[in-house]
Amino acid sequence: MKNRKKNYILLGMLLIMMIAIVSIILINSNPNDVSETIKTEDQAISEEKENELKEEKEDSEALQDELENSSELQDEGKVAGEEPQQKQQQQQPEDKKYKENNGYIEGQTLPSEPTYIKGVLIANKKYPLPKDYAPGENVEARAAFELMAQEAKTLGFELVAFSTYRSYEYQELLYNKYVERDGKENADRYSARPGYSEHQTGLAFDIGEKGREDLWLTEAFGQSEAGKWLAENAHRYGFILRYPKGKEHITGYMYESWHFRYLGVELATKVKDSGVTLEEYLGIDK
Repeated sequence: MKNRKKNYILLGMLLIMMIAIVSIILINSNPNDVSETIKTEDQAISEEKENELKEEKEDSEALQDELENSSELQDEGKVAGEEPQQKQQQQQPEDKKYKENNGYIEGQTLPSEPTYIKGVLIANKKYPLPKDYAPGENVEARAAFELMAQEAKTLGFELVAFSTYRSYEYQELLYNKYVERDGKENADRYSARPGYSEHQTGLAFDIGEKGREDLWLTEAFGQSEAGKWLAENAHRYGFILRYPKGKEHITGYMYESWHFRYLGVELATKVKDSGVTLEEYLGIDK
């Protein structure tokens, strides 16, 4: 019994000693160590965040610089592309206007009366005819053609006027057909819009050679013997080659070796001798 009690006392003293030792250790330890550790961790976290923010700022600045450079390049490209165009517009305003409108005055309405300039009936892309203007084939022009055809026949050329007067409605059918086939821009180069066709005056004659129908409505007709003779002698019968080569920017139409306009012998001879188009001769080419 005494021995058991002695053991309890020893255990209790041992426990007290252990508690005392732990207390001494805690008391002697530096509380600043813990604080310093916490401070170090906070500083590390702070520095990490600061670095992240710095990197984000650098990335943002780099992106901004890239965008600015890209914008400057786009502006330079835009200016580089516009300056030559502006110079070209300043140098050739009429050509640009012609190309944009295909020679027509866009939005123009048909007149109630045909246009005469210096006594000459005009039908072109700037001077249209009334929709109801329907004179039919000009009698005087037909008579002059027949005389010309007679002389040509003695030289071995049998001339044929395969297209003369066209009504507004017929021209409308033709033009729409060409637009459907070749597109409006292309059609405008060789076919007049309804109301703008010289054929509606009854004074325009499309001429070819019988037996050479393959050359009708082609530039090649102008290189044939019949075509060459016609271009050089038609004025003696009152006709002029209406749409000569190299004058599309003035007449509005491509070279048509087959299209002749009756003006009467006196005026046709003057225009032929001048070497210019009807528009230039009358001063309406601007």
